[in-house]
Amino acid sequence: MMEIDHLAVTCADLDEGAAWVEARLGVPTEPGGRHDRFGTWNRLVSLGPGCYLEVIAPEPGTRPAGPRWFGLEEAGPPRLGNWIVRVADMAAALAAAPAAAGRPLDLSRGPFAWTVAVPPDGSLPWGGAFPTLIRWREGGHPADRLTDRGLRLIALEVGHPDAARLKGLLADLRDSRLILHEADRPMLRARLSTAHGEVVL
Repeated sequence: MMEIDHLAVTCADLDEGAAWVEARLGVPTEPGGRHDRFGTWNRLVSLGPGCYLEVIAPEPGTRPAGPRWFGLEEAGPPRLGNWIVRVADMAAALAAAPAAAGRPLDLSRGPFAWTVAVPPDGSLPWGGAFPTLIRWREGGHPADRLTDRGLRLIALEVGHPDAARLKGLLADLRDSRLILHEADRPMLRARLSTAHGEVVL
């Protein structure tokens, strides 16, 4: 089975990205941490049990040995740039995924340990339309340690020129919030409920 784990706002500058998210959602982001292997750092906000939004950017002064993940080698202004799906069995999930999904890497940060699939060049699978796959191993889930400020994911819209194949690849992701459709190019759009009404990222 697959479940929506979290969404990622990618950006070139973490402070700028956090301010962009906070202005739209009306709540503060919380400190996340650093990912030494990829030279990135993040801030987080809860989207309810088992789900959160992260703002992720290259960390100034870092020089990772290889490409940064999440397509952050070409980071620009803040935008909804990636979605991450939780799987129970990474080997089985990758066997059924397109080759572009990447290879499994074991990572850790503070109390958390996880396995994540990352393409060798750090790109986003299918231009971001196919999700990054993750399996949490230790330390629980980050959403459990975040303040629940009432934000919730209403819908995640994913567009791609080959939406029919994408739908087949994601057959194990049974979530009524996920909307897949054909588009001229890969695109993501999230609708979130907030204390001030619905917001689109």
